[in-house]
Amino acid sequence: MAVDMDRLNAFMGKFVGDLGAGLHAALVILGDKLGLYKAMAAAGPATPADLAKKTGCDERYLLEWLNAMAAGGYVTYDAAKGTYHLSPEQAFALADETSPVYLPGAFQVIASVMKDEEKITAAFKTGKGVGWHEHHPDLFVGTERFFRPNYVANLVANWIPALEGVEAKLKAGGSVADIGCGHGASTILMAQAYPKARITGFDYHPASIETAKKRAAEAGVADRVKFEVAPAKGFPGKNYDLVAFFDCLHDMGDPVGAAKHARAHLAPGGTVMLVEPFALDGRAKNLAGNPMAALLYGASTSVCTPNSLSQEVGLGLGAQAGEARLKAVFEEAGFPRFRRAAETPMNLILEARL
Repeated sequence: MAVDMDRLNAFMGKFVGDLGAGLHAALVILGDKLGLYKAMAAAGPATPADLAKKTGCDERYLLEWLNAMAAGGYVTYDAAKGTYHLSPEQAFALADETSPVYLPGAFQVIASVMKDEEKITAAFKTGKGVGWHEHHPDLFVGTERFFRPNYVANLVANWIPALEGVEAKLKAGGSVADIGCGHGASTILMAQAYPKARITGFDYHPASIETAKKRAAEAGVADRVKFEVAPAKGFPGKNYDLVAFFDCLHDMGDPVGAAKHARAHLAPGGTVMLVEPFALDGRAKNLAGNPMAALLYGASTSVCTPNSLSQEVGLGLGAQAGEARLKAVFEEAGFPRFRRAAETPMNLILEARL
């Protein structure tokens, strides 16, 4: 085989960058757990000794961590003064949990994938699935921390207003079923924004529902939001004005069945809101033109597709299904109207109606 040295060198350059990013994942989690980013954001320019005093961590370890972060672009180093600091942009992404681009949760998801590697490797041999509930708890916590900032920035401000007539119904006291709610971030945000609405979060994972109840109490909305253990094809209740699937339908073994169940439980004139990872239609377009494809195909391989294959039907849509494939799911489920209501760099927001 003839090897083009220029192409090889370019590939090795990419590998070095990816390898550094992989090692950085553990160090970002470390910085998050130890409160190093928040301490740096509060302190301004500091030496390792300064940071050691503020955090109670060992100075020598901090020096190496700061150098790794600076080399990777996550921390800024001032060579003239020998200090390290977070730029406003770095602090916004790494130290502010209310930021719409808060990043540490994403690295916690990566950690869970590494911890579950043996299960996924075995599944490749057997073809069996790995259910959401079978993953390391870091996945559940990291997913909430990663997705919630995006929901905070967009759900009430942009996504619900983009749906036909839904915002007015919720303000007046409509009813919502949030399917696959996890730790309840989306459910609680809707309860906070629409105090007259009746909102219930459903998830098949009991531990996540217990956490969601605690989150609701902490947020002060436990009196107007409910959480129940129920699967997507078995949640109770009728006449919902809105049935929402946040970043979960593609994980389901039978998304058509879930859509049919949602249709049967909608009120007349009701709406399904489908929030899905951003994808282009077709593998070729995704691989050639979607900047999110590498991230989302990776997550899909380790989490989304294994979960779908662990359930009945096991359709395995994957996190890069795309709008056309999702439309086909809802058409098969009996929805005559389906459109893209909004989008972000991370998500497609799709609306299905009868």
